[in-house]
Amino acid sequence: MSTETDISTTASRTDLPTPGARIGLTDAELGRPGAAVLHGVDLEAAPGEILTVVGPSGCGKSTLLRTLAGLLPALAGQVTQDGRPLTGPGADRALVFQEDALLPWRTARANVELPLAIRGLGRAERRATAEQWLERVGLAGLERQLPHRLSGGQRQRVQLARALAGQPRAVLMDEPFGALDAQTRAGMQQLLVEVLRGTGATVVFVTHDVDEALFLGDRVALLGAGALTGIRTVPRPRERDARADPATVALRHDILESLGPRTS
Repeated sequence: MSTETDISTTASRTDLPTPGARIGLTDAELGRPGAAVLHGVDLEAAPGEILTVVGPSGCGKSTLLRTLAGLLPALAGQVTQDGRPLTGPGADRALVFQEDALLPWRTARANVELPLAIRGLGRAERRATAEQWLERVGLAGLERQLPHRLSGGQRQRVQLARALAGQPRAVLMDEPFGALDAQTRAGMQQLLVEVLRGTGATVVFVTHDVDEALFLGDRVALLGAGALTGIRTVPRPRERDARADPATVALRHDILESLGPRTS
C-alpha cells in the first residue's frame, strides 16, 4: 500500500481540525538592534493557508520566521496573532527547521512524544498519538529506532510528526527540506501537503526554491532588498504537472524576474 493511501486512511480517524491562527506583521522592522534586515513589512497569513516565503540568501527569510515564532521581537511595528500582540513563543505555534533537531538518545516515538509530555498528556495517550502520527508520515514499524539509524528524509518525517502531534494552530517551517536530495525532497513536499490536509493549521514555509514555493504555497511572499517586494497568488489545483501550465510558467517567470539573478 502506498504512503499516500496510508495517510488518507489514517487521516479519516483523526479528531476534528484545530482552527488555524491568523498571524501577521504590520509596518514591521525586523532584525536585531542596530542590524535591521527588513523594513516596513505588511504581511498576513490567513487561517489554514500555506504561505510560502521566498528570496535569496541573507534577505531576512529566517528572521521573519523567527519573529512570527516569537523568538525575535520586532524592532518596530506590530506582530499579531488573531489580532492580539504576539509577545513570545507559544505552544500553538510549532517550528520545523532544516536540521531535524531530534534528541539523539530518544527513539522516533519518544521524540514525537516529547511536546505531548510537556503538555502533561498521560503516557498511554502520548504513545497512541505519537504512533498515529508516525504512521501518518509513513514510519510505521520504525517507532523504536534512534535518529542515527534513520535516513535524512526519515528524520525529517519524525520532526514533522513531532511538530504536528500537538495540534498547533500555526506551523513555521525554515527550509526544512533544503538538505535533502531532489527525489527525497519531492517526496517530502508531497507528504507535507497530504499530512497537512484536514489539520486546519496555518503554515508559513520559508524557502529559496521558487518551484518549491509554487508547489506548496497558496500564496508566495517575495523578499528582497530589505523589504517585502510582493505577494503572488498561486493557481490551483496543486499538482506536479501544473508547473507546465502556462499560468504557472508565467508566474514562475514573474517571480524570478522580481527576485533577481541570485535566486534559482
